[in-house]
Amino acid sequence: MENYTYNSLTLQLEGLSITRTNKYPAFFFLLSAYVFILIANVGIVVLIWTERSLHQPMYLLFCNLSINDVMGNSLLVPRVLTDIHVPPSERLIHFYECVMQAFTAHMFGTNAHTVLMIMAFDRYVAICNPLHYSTIMTNRMVIKLTVSAWGVAFVLVGILLGLTVRLNRCRTLIMNPYCDNASLFKLSCESVSINNIYGLAFTVVLLSSSIGSIVLTYSKITVACLTSKSKSLNSKALKTCSTHLCLYLIMLVSGLILITLHRFPQYAEYRKISAILFNVIPGSLNPVIYGLQSQEIHKCLSNMFHLRKVKPTF
Repeated sequence: MENYTYNSLTLQLEGLSITRTNKYPAFFFLLSAYVFILIANVGIVVLIWTERSLHQPMYLLFCNLSINDVMGNSLLVPRVLTDIHVPPSERLIHFYECVMQAFTAHMFGTNAHTVLMIMAFDRYVAICNPLHYSTIMTNRMVIKLTVSAWGVAFVLVGILLGLTVRLNRCRTLIMNPYCDNASLFKLSCESVSINNIYGLAFTVVLLSSSIGSIVLTYSKITVACLTSKSKSLNSKALKTCSTHLCLYLIMLVSGLILITLHRFPQYAEYRKISAILFNVIPGSLNPVIYGLQSQEIHKCLSNMFHLRKVKPTF
């Protein structure tokens, strides 16, 4: 008969199954990626807030994505780095810390969708209604869009975790490198049908809203570009929209791979790796892709480095 430990506040993380020879390469890869994520994303946020020329809705909305990348990786990657050097039997985590980690993990994924949705709306207004862009995308509208993106994600994820926290637990092993909702409600011996139904509805609503808004806005942008004879408009649309679409596709593909691997238990180790890369890859590529495609950010960075190189002579 299986022994159960009911409602234990101490849980065990299964973590990654890494051999001794691969331990240090994996550690330094994740550490390097995490440091780069912090430097690149915090650097872009500071640059946008300090340079008045970048105080535009497009860049202010992008700050939300950088903040989300820093938040999501800062509460997950350091724990994974620590557990790499800890034996599996000693990878312990408090239940409330696990809930907070799961909340952060799902906020990260949900925020990525909602923020990219409001960025798509900004690009739609800029390209399809350029004459009224300044009157529509005011500072007040930017604040409303930002609060909506974070508020919707907070409510959806709050309900998701609330349904899980109410369950009694009879197991203690989290079969993942970090805590998430599925790993938490799998600890329960009660019926989790409500959790599965809401989780499925949550995913369907989020993905359908996200994909639907991207398809709709980009369809209208494409029509506007095809009917416009302005080369400058088409060039601007190509640069800004290709960047935004690239960020969206990276996030969407990373998430779909993770969701798909959840359906195949035999690929548990690949699922664990993809769960970590789901945080690391978008967080690393977002500032690079956006920075490389933005002429304004290029200009500000080149001016900063130019001023540093020029030394006053007396």
